[in-house]
Order: sequence, then structure tokens, then C-alpha cells
Amino acid sequence: MNFRRGRLREDPEINLIPFIDVLLVILIFLMVTTTYSKFTELNITLPTADAEKAAERPNEINVTIDAKGNYTVNNVPVSFQNVAGLAASLKAAAHDPAKPPVVIINADQFAMHQMVVNVMEAARLAGFDKLTFAAQTGTAK
Repeated sequence: MNFRRGRLREDPEINLIPFIDVLLVILIFLMVTTTYSKFTELNITLPTADAEKAAERPNEINVTIDAKGNYTVNNVPVSFQNVAGLAASLKAAAHDPAKPPVVIINADQFAMHQMVVNVMEAARLAGFDKLTFAAQTGTAK
């Protein structure tokens, strides 16, 4: 039975304009909220200090680490075999064993991080709990 005699059958039509509008709004929202950052490398600037040099304190130990891995304690070269040996060198450099000295770490900018950690661990083993790091005087480049 055909109840629609005089009418022609219309083809269904999908209106795409509202769909496109919604997609454009979503696209604009994503473009605005997305950050475009690179995490492939970090540019690090070494610290510098502009403060005046502190007066010489007699109760301090200067540990210097160069880029080749050589250690010096109060300008005396020390051969590094292990952390315990470096701790013994730090104890020997202390002037007053009753009052623990301040350990000043002077590390070259190209020294490996592990070398600085070795000095920190040796100071802990020697019982010295006051550590400080020396920085280059002047302006950063």
C-alpha cells in the first residue's frame, strides 16, 4: 500500500555546516591550550656571584676538583682510590678536630658530577656537616 500517492520521495540530506563549526571550535581550543616545548636539551648557565670575598677563615678545608678528575685538599694533591681514602685526607687536613671545619668545594665546570658527590660523601664520612660550593666571581655570559 502506498499512502503517499502524489508526493515524490525526498532523499535524506545531512547538514554538515554545524558539524564543521563544532570541529573548528575544538581545533581552535586545542591550538590555544597546547604548549609547543622542546625537551631535547637543557641550556644550563653556571652560577656566578657578585658578593665580596669573605675574610679568610682558619677553620676551612678547600677541596679542588679539575676537569681531569684530580683532587687537591688545601692545595695538596690527593690521589683518589675510594671515598674512604678521601675522607681520611679531609680528616688529616682539619686543624682543630674538636671543631668541625667548613668544606669548600671548588669544582671545575667540566668536572663530572660524580666527583663532586664523592667529595660530599667523603665529608660526610669524615664527620664534617658544613659544606659550601665556590662560584665564579663576575657576570654570567
